[in-house]
Amino acid sequence: MASRHVRLTFSPELIKEPLIYQMGHEFRVVTNIRMADVERSVGWVVLELTGDEEEIERSLAWARERGVRVDDATLGDVVEG
Repeated sequence: MASRHVRLTFSPELIKEPLIYQMGHEFRVVTNIRMADVERSVGWVVLELTGDEEEIERSLAWARERGVRVDDATLGDVVEG
């Protein structure tokens, strides 16, 4: 079981799509939102993904294919809780 913190950035067109739900459902990873914000021009979320390492990578590749920017979360992005 692996765990990874990432920062996903969404365009305004993608904000309304259930992409995080789909990642968890289709790739069998647990998605835990740590921080998020939505503005008129952009939305972002710091997400903890837990599951099989290959499935985490596949889910992130899938998100990138849909136009989501994926970056590793920085220490300041990760909130315990």
